[in-house]
Amino acid sequence: MIAEISSQLAGDGLILRGGFAFAPGEEAFAGARAVLLVGHGGPTIWPHFEAWQERQPLDLADPLDTWSREKIGEVATRFGAHAVSPSDRPYLPFQQWAMRAEGLKPSPLGILMHPTFGLWHAYRGALLFTDPDAAREIGQAARPPHAPIHLCDGCDGKPCLKSCPVDAYSNDGFAYEACLAHVRSPRGAACRQHGCLDRNACPYGAAYRYPAAQQVFHMAAFVGGARNSSLRR
Repeated sequence: MIAEISSQLAGDGLILRGGFAFAPGEEAFAGARAVLLVGHGGPTIWPHFEAWQERQPLDLADPLDTWSREKIGEVATRFGAHAVSPSDRPYLPFQQWAMRAEGLKPSPLGILMHPTFGLWHAYRGALLFTDPDAAREIGQAARPPHAPIHLCDGCDGKPCLKSCPVDAYSNDGFAYEACLAHVRSPRGAACRQHGCLDRNACPYGAAYRYPAAQQVFHMAAFVGGARNSSLRR
């Protein structure tokens, strides 16, 4: 089942990002027994999303969320799972699931630091399974994270905290209002045209950096007022 799910997801540039079976008695959404996280590393989804978006109405709200729900929902229907999204209400613990499944830790920007992709990856949804046979397969396939080296610990100078003109990221967290005001202002043209300067300053995973069009898309969504979480970028 897992191999077949991976094959279907690959057709849209998506990948399985790990998963696990919930422990007996562990509280899980909608009675789920196991979860498989779905996302991407680098820009693999972008050409698939752009081709899909060209066929949609120009005023379609939240197109990337809509595309993600559609593609992951198709997989869920085929394999008897329930598809969920990071933007669903009430919010589900995607970041906790991700850290548990892949052994990752947050970067100073809040985005989980991946040992290969750096900051250039995202979780687009998850598949929840109630079937005990599916949960057993997922539990047997899951490998306990081996605590990959957290690249941020050995990063000299933390350039990701020194490139933002308004110091939006700090040990105190993300200064959302200051960031939004700057990006919307004439002084924020570089951010709108090239993406988050702090994120782009990170030296890790440069080969997987999103292309300009993808970064502009995410920044435009942010400027439009969407509080994009790190997991949705």
